[in-house]
Amino acid sequence: MSEQNKLPFSKINYLIMLAGVILLIIGFIIMASDSETFGFGFFGITLGPIVVMLGFLVQFVAILYKPKTSNSEEGK
Repeated sequence: MSEQNKLPFSKINYLIMLAGVILLIIGFIIMASDSETFGFGFFGITLGPIVVMLGFLVQFVAILYKPKTSNSEEGK
Protein backbone atom coordinates (compact mmCIF):
# COMPACT_ATOMS: atom_id res chain seq x y z
CA MET A 1 0.00 0.00 0.00
CA SER A 2 1.43 3.38 -0.90
CA GLU A 3 2.08 6.03 1.73
CA GLN A 4 -0.68 8.24 0.31
CA ASN A 5 -3.39 5.57 0.63
CA LYS A 6 -2.27 4.30 4.06
CA LEU A 7 -4.82 4.52 6.88
CA PRO A 8 -3.89 6.82 9.77
CA PHE A 9 -4.23 4.05 12.39
CA SER A 10 -3.48 0.35 12.46
CA LYS A 11 -5.89 -2.47 13.23
CA ILE A 12 -4.88 -2.52 16.90
CA ASN A 13 -5.71 1.20 17.22
CA TYR A 14 -9.20 0.59 15.91
CA LEU A 15 -9.68 -2.37 18.26
CA ILE A 16 -8.62 -0.22 21.23
CA MET A 17 -11.03 2.50 20.06
CA LEU A 18 -13.82 -0.07 19.86
CA ALA A 19 -13.08 -1.15 23.44
CA GLY A 20 -13.25 2.51 24.50
CA VAL A 21 -16.61 3.01 22.81
CA ILE A 22 -17.94 -0.11 24.51
CA LEU A 23 -16.75 1.23 27.88
CA LEU A 24 -18.46 4.55 27.18
CA ILE A 25 -21.73 2.84 26.34
CA ILE A 26 -21.52 0.65 29.45
CA GLY A 27 -20.81 3.71 31.61
CA PHE A 28 -23.84 5.59 30.29
CA ILE A 29 -26.03 2.52 30.74
CA ILE A 30 -24.81 2.23 34.35
CA MET A 31 -25.65 5.88 35.00
CA ALA A 32 -29.09 5.52 33.40
CA SER A 33 -29.91 2.36 35.35
CA ASP A 34 -29.57 4.00 38.78
CA SER A 35 -32.86 3.56 40.64
CA GLU A 36 -32.36 6.49 43.03
CA THR A 37 -34.21 9.77 42.50
CA PHE A 38 -32.53 11.84 39.75
CA GLY A 39 -29.68 9.31 39.61
CA PHE A 40 -28.12 10.37 42.91
CA GLY A 41 -27.22 6.82 43.97
CA PHE A 42 -23.88 5.04 43.83
CA PHE A 43 -24.31 3.97 40.21
CA GLY A 44 -25.31 7.39 38.88
CA ILE A 45 -22.84 9.50 40.84
CA THR A 46 -19.79 7.27 41.31
CA LEU A 47 -19.54 4.08 39.26
CA GLY A 48 -21.02 5.32 35.97
CA PRO A 49 -18.82 8.43 35.65
CA ILE A 50 -15.70 6.41 36.55
CA VAL A 51 -16.45 3.92 33.77
CA VAL A 52 -17.12 6.77 31.32
CA MET A 53 -13.82 8.44 32.23
CA LEU A 54 -12.03 5.12 31.72
CA GLY A 55 -13.69 4.91 28.30
CA PHE A 56 -12.35 8.36 27.36
CA LEU A 57 -8.92 7.40 28.67
CA VAL A 58 -8.93 4.29 26.50
CA GLN A 59 -9.83 6.47 23.49
CA PHE A 60 -6.90 8.75 24.27
CA VAL A 61 -4.56 5.75 24.48
CA ALA A 62 -5.93 4.38 21.19
CA ILE A 63 -5.10 7.63 19.41
CA LEU A 64 -1.59 7.88 20.82
CA TYR A 65 -0.67 4.18 20.59
CA LYS A 66 1.92 3.49 17.92
CA PRO A 67 2.51 -0.20 17.21
CA LYS A 68 6.11 -1.36 16.94
CA THR A 69 7.16 -1.96 13.36
CA SER A 70 9.26 -4.89 12.28
CA ASN A 71 12.72 -4.40 10.74
CA SER A 72 11.45 -5.39 7.29
CA GLU A 73 9.00 -2.45 7.29
CA GLU A 74 11.62 0.04 8.46
CA GLY A 75 13.90 -0.75 5.52
CA LYS A 76 11.33 0.28 2.91
